[in-house]
Amino acid sequence: MATDPVREDRASHPAPARPAAAAPPPGTGRPAASLPRTERPDAPLYLASYLRRQASAAPAEAADADSTTPLYLRRFRDRRAHPDGFEAPPPLWNGEALDVTPAWAEVTRTKEIVPPSAAATHRITAQIHLVRHGETQGYSTESGLTPLGSWQAHRRGFDLSKGVRDGEHVRIVCADTNRARQTAEHLHRGLLDGLELWRRDAKIEEPRPMAEFRNFQVATPEGLRDVTSAFRIYHAVMERYERVALGDRPMWLVELDRFWNVQQGGADPIHLWMTIPMLHFEPPASCVRRFWAGLQRLVSGVAGTRIVCATHSGPIRAFAAWAAGYDPGEPYNTEEVLVKLKEGGQEALVAYRNRVQEVQVPPLADLPDWWEGIP
Repeated sequence: MATDPVREDRASHPAPARPAAAAPPPGTGRPAASLPRTERPDAPLYLASYLRRQASAAPAEAADADSTTPLYLRRFRDRRAHPDGFEAPPPLWNGEALDVTPAWAEVTRTKEIVPPSAAATHRITAQIHLVRHGETQGYSTESGLTPLGSWQAHRRGFDLSKGVRDGEHVRIVCADTNRARQTAEHLHRGLLDGLELWRRDAKIEEPRPMAEFRNFQVATPEGLRDVTSAFRIYHAVMERYERVALGDRPMWLVELDRFWNVQQGGADPIHLWMTIPMLHFEPPASCVRRFWAGLQRLVSGVAGTRIVCATHSGPIRAFAAWAAGYDPGEPYNTEEVLVKLKEGGQEALVAYRNRVQEVQVPPLADLPDWWEGIP
């Protein structure tokens, strides 16, 4: 009978024995895998490097004259060893000290290379913040502020407190309207809260109204009225004309009707007042003149005064347009125009929406109250 050579070869060379598998965990049916060891008895690399440097620091400090140690490292070790009394020696050349940095700074401080700053040539004697009132409940009546408007005014006063220094004198004035008075009161509270937080001692006056900072006026049969106060007179007379529809309307009624129709239509009535001549409205130039008269009356004889004035958007916008030479736009609620009066009272800086303009301060003799008394 013939034999199979493959079987004979397998019988003469048996397969190596396999290692016994680990007993499977109960209930799994699979062998248990051996996990690597994760404990680290040695220190982390950063800690080992730090300990090695600390161990070698003592002999390195003893051998300070060793040329292999960098100079910055030797100075660092000296400052760490003697933090109170260490002073770096001046740079030397042939044993003599060199004033290289002061000499170089003096040489390069020339008008051709680095002109002197214009801000260093004058001193600011007074700062005036012309702040628009907060959000109001409406313009058809003499309304006060909304809760949001009260928060806006308080927040503006808190922000202004960050720039108030110890011993500074702050005066708060306002227009004689409900929304401007309430804005001034919340500005006052915000300033006091901020100064209490910053632990600064400054004199903050109580708010008081001033006639120079009132809103632009309208000539009505009952006299000069704020444009908001004139709305009630306008509405009563206009309702009678619309109901009866007899006779020609007076000119003041026509101009007020044009102004309030622009407001109700969602357009910009202040732009209308600043660009279109209206015979019964106080012109923008008059508002700028009396604002300057009020500011100079407040700062006369008192140096280092800060004035915070809560007033209306129309006169503020006219003041900014007079300084910048163009209409910069309507200020938002509690947005400000900053006026910095230079020493001598002849010049001032007017800042509004990231633009600063230097202006000449008009003398009080050139500011007549020609609008007053016009029937």
